[in-house]
Formats: sequence, structure tokens, C-alpha cells
Amino acid sequence: MMAGMSMRDFIGRYGTALAGLLLIVFFVAFAPNFATTMNIVNVLKDTSFLAILALGFALAFTVAELDLSISEMASLAAVVCGWLVQLQYPPLVAVAAALAVGVVLGSVNGYGVTVLRIPSLIMTLGTAAIAKGFAFMITQGVAFVGRWPTGFTGLARGYSFGIPNLVLWLAGVTLFAWGLVKWTRTGAHMVATGEADEAARLAGIATARMKRIGLLLAGVLASITAVLLAANLSSAAPNMAGDYLLYAIAAVLLGMTMFEPGKPNVPGTVFAALVLKVLGNGLVLLGQPYYVQDIVLGLIIIGSVAFSASAMKKAAFKV
Repeated sequence: MMAGMSMRDFIGRYGTALAGLLLIVFFVAFAPNFATTMNIVNVLKDTSFLAILALGFALAFTVAELDLSISEMASLAAVVCGWLVQLQYPPLVAVAAALAVGVVLGSVNGYGVTVLRIPSLIMTLGTAAIAKGFAFMITQGVAFVGRWPTGFTGLARGYSFGIPNLVLWLAGVTLFAWGLVKWTRTGAHMVATGEADEAARLAGIATARMKRIGLLLAGVLASITAVLLAANLSSAAPNMAGDYLLYAIAAVLLGMTMFEPGKPNVPGTVFAALVLKVLGNGLVLLGQPYYVQDIVLGLIIIGSVAFSASAMKKAAFKV
């Protein structure tokens, strides 16, 4: 236990993280093949997709806004990217187009929340519906699949210095998000906006701009997730990221129970994403039915929201 910290404070700050570590130890001991190198690498790769998307949600949540469009934005960005790769455009063009999707939709969310004064819960649900419609319009409901150039698929499937590129992408995005929030004036202003926007505004902080930045970053990270998903699978479908929304929300909320209790935070989000992927992988290896994961996920979301109900209520219903 750290000096100057009571047992109660220690448990409040690190208890969930320790429980996550114990869960990993349990699966190492009892789940067949869990500790094999191949399985660990696969878990880390799966964690990368979830954690990057969840960090986008966390940055929006940092400014007290909910972005429920992240998974549909990611699906649309993946479709646009896969469509251009399928048409044999240079991979750089396809990636740029996918990023543009996130920038545009993230900016639209920011405009709707700060200028039109639409609650983010409603605004981002509307954006999600629009993105889903465009994704199905482009694909006509049929996934783009092909033997795509290695220059593109290598973004997710390749290795650099013996480390999977997906893990390096996660490390880079994590360092960016952590550095932004902890070491920049913009990050400090984002935190202040999320904690007390009226007080921050009276102190001279451009709170509307901070909210737009948070929602814009959520869109950009959704697009990065989309590019990596498409590159890893060599396919792009209109609903390919749909299942990630609840897991991303759960990762952020579970992350709020550790390290910086009650606040969306980068290390908590990333570690929670790892715990969720370990949990899913371990349950499969133990032979549990797929629906057990959904039940556990629901319990995690309910428990996490109960812990930080005030922050969720503020983000969801503030006008």
C-alpha cells in the first residue's frame, strides 16, 4: 500500500484493477491454453480494437458528453475504406477517406451539441442512424471482401520489431490520449469543462470548443479503429463494429472505478478493455455458452454506472 494512503482509499483506487489481475490469474490457472503465446497475442490484438474505440468514448465523456455513434461511425469509415481499397485506390487514399468520415461526423456531433444545443445522447443517436444508413447504401448490405494489398492489411496484421502492429497502434493512441489529458492545456481545459462547465466558462475556458474537440476525437479514434478492423479482416461490412458499442461503454465505465475513481481516465479504460477481452476469451476456453458473456457484460455496466451514476446522468441528460 502506498505511503499516506489509507486502506479504504487504496481499495477505492486500485481494488477493481486488482480484481482484474486476479481474474487473469484465475484463467491462467484454470482455462485450457489461456497462457499460450498465440492466445495471449490474440487477446492483445482484440483488446487493441476495443481500447482505441473506448478511448474515443472516454475523451468525449471527459467533456461530459456521450457519443453513442462511435460504433456506427466506425462501421461507415470501414465501409468507405474497404470500398476504395476494393476499387484499387492507393491504401493511403482509403485510409485518408476513412479518417475524413470520423472528422466530419465528429464535427457534426460537436456542432449539434454546442450550437444547436441538442443533448449528446440524442445527437449521437441520430448521427449513428445516419451513418448506418449510408453504410448500407454504399454496400447494399453486402460486405466488401477481397485479397487486399499487404501495404494495407499490414497495418493490422504485420509486426514491427517483433511486436504486433495492433499493439503498437494501441500504445501510440494510449500515449496520445494520456499525454493530451495530463500534459496539455487543452486536456486540462477538457477536464475542467467536464467537471464543471459553467465554472470553467466563467474562468475563461472555451467550453463549447472543448466539447467539440472531445466529440471530434471520438470520431477520429472510431475511424482509426475502422481502418484497423478492415485491414485485419480484409473485409468491410455495414455493421462490422456494431457489437463494440456496449463493450466500449463498459470499458470506460469500468475504468472509472479504478485509478481515478468517478472520472473517465486513460489507464483505467485501457486496462478495463483488456479485462473484458480476457473475460470473454477465458469463458470461451472454459466452455461457457456465448450468452454468459452478455450476462456478465450487463452486470459490469450496471455495477459501473451505479458507482459513477452522477457523471453518467450529467452527460446523458444535460441540455
